[in-house]
Order: sequence, then structure tokens, then C-alpha cells
Amino acid sequence: MTYTLVTCSGISNTGKLTTQAGMLLMQRKPGMFLCMNCKQSAESLKMDAGSAERLIVLDGCTDCCATKKLTAAGLSADAHIIATELGIEKNGMADVKYDEIEKLVRAVIDRVSCPTE
Repeated sequence: MTYTLVTCSGISNTGKLTTQAGMLLMQRKPGMFLCMNCKQSAESLKMDAGSAERLIVLDGCTDCCATKKLTAAGLSADAHIIATELGIEKNGMADVKYDEIEKLVRAVIDRVSCPTE
């Protein structure tokens, strides 16, 4: 199964974190994950993600920008993970920490392994 990750478009540390985690998942599990940032238009996102087997949204915070863009595209996520709800602090333009990337990557892997949770 291929999972399409739609990541946050924010410039805060948690927004950048979602994209970095998505890229790392593509490297670690080639062919299992595709990653796209929600900076693109809703129309473009619908074209790119509309045929995905499974959609996972990675939002940086409770503003849920990626989810809003997905909804605007007429799509819904099969899973939704919010970085700040994993205990990762939104800290403006701070650098993303490696352990935060690992925490988000682990949350995605756990969600894929146990999709009903």
C-alpha cells in the first residue's frame, strides 16, 4: 500500500517539521510513502492526491492548515496527525530538532501499523 502524506505549509518549526518527517519517511520506506506539501493550490492538490490509496495529513499545529487545504480540494484524510499534540512545542522560527522528526516519523509508522487507532 502507498500512503500519500500531505504536510503543513507553515514556516514555523512545527510546519517545517512535517515536511522534513515526510521526506525522511520517503527515504526510509521507498515506494511506501509519497510526500506533498500543501503550499500548492487546492485544485493542484486534488489532481496530485485525489487518486491516493491512503491520505495521511501531517499538520504542525492545531491551525490545521494542511487539513483545511485538503478539505478545500474536496478530499478527506484517512489519518490525521498534529505535531503539537505529540508534545512538540511550536516555537516560531526555531530550528527543527532531530528527535522531533523521529517522534513524528514514529507516529506515522505507528498509525500505518495500527490504522484503527
